[in-house]
Amino acid sequence: MSTPSFNSLATTLPRLREQLSTHFPEAAVQFIEEVVPPDVLREAICLHTLYPVNASITGGNQALCVINTQRINDIRYINKFFESVNEHLALGGYLIGCVYPLHVRRQRVLSYLPRPLNKVYYTWDFLIHRVWPKLPRLRRIYFALTKGRGRVISEMETYGRLFSCGFQWVNSREIDGMIYFVVTKEKAPSYDEEATYGPLITLRRVGKGGNIIKVYKMRTMTPYAEYVQKFIFERNGAGGVGTGSKFNNDPRITTLGKFMRRYWLDELPMLYNLLRGDLKLFGVRPISEHYFSLFPEDFREYRKKFKPGLIPPVYVEIPSSLEDTVAIERRYLEAYERNPFWTDLRYLCIALYNIFIKRVRSC
Repeated sequence: MSTPSFNSLATTLPRLREQLSTHFPEAAVQFIEEVVPPDVLREAICLHTLYPVNASITGGNQALCVINTQRINDIRYINKFFESVNEHLALGGYLIGCVYPLHVRRQRVLSYLPRPLNKVYYTWDFLIHRVWPKLPRLRRIYFALTKGRGRVISEMETYGRLFSCGFQWVNSREIDGMIYFVVTKEKAPSYDEEATYGPLITLRRVGKGGNIIKVYKMRTMTPYAEYVQKFIFERNGAGGVGTGSKFNNDPRITTLGKFMRRYWLDELPMLYNLLRGDLKLFGVRPISEHYFSLFPEDFREYRKKFKPGLIPPVYVEIPSSLEDTVAIERRYLEAYERNPFWTDLRYLCIALYNIFIKRVRSC
């Protein structure tokens, strides 16, 4: 078991720089100095640990800045570490860390061998290090063997875990194949026991009456993707051509997820919601609370009156913006309110024609 090393509070910047340079490249040290105010860095607690932070490390005080030079890929209980930092960090205080991201690992794994052997090797690596750790019960064996070391983590999963643990993104930079991130404490952790992680996920969606329903789907995004929605929206926006109310260039969608979405395999578990009565066959898409908040207030209130559906009206009229999506859904709901049966039948026939004949994809 390694013992965390850390500097005393109120250190000098040269001493901190010397400590960081032991584990971080010069470019990463410069990045931290660019982003974090000098007076905060003077109070930084510098760690190289795999274990949660406790009062003995912070001296019983609320720290202004915690830097962990150990990559989070090797921390067995990543969220427990983030939660412990949150507990001992002052509101607005900084957490600085690093991660060896999935996309860099993929590039390096594929470069080990010539084609097609590299694809075979990568598939094996994917099954062992991406699929196995997420399988219920079987993942215990994986972590017993690896102790959580060398875990494969994407950039978006890193942010999702941080956001779920009460942190807000400040800046990040990829340097020499590692991503160095700077976040600040925004609030207490959510302690979410139902975050999207395994192959079958449960999503919170706005249902009839504004009630939150649980919708079941196959996971097509990185773990903890729901916590990155606001971040992606602010960075990429939503409502590009053919995307409707979805985010533009959403980096949370995995390669396997793109394939599943193309053939609607991810939505098969939603048939259970249909049978249970949470959804009807045709209707507005069940969306997250964040997506819902992007709609105009008057439309949100109107939309709450109706049960969402498995097949949405954006397969009938293809939107090119968020405003288009609102207009399309409003037209459908107004028609449905006048004549429910014939409206759903007409819309369903057009949607099925677009899906199977015109090959319109999810939007």
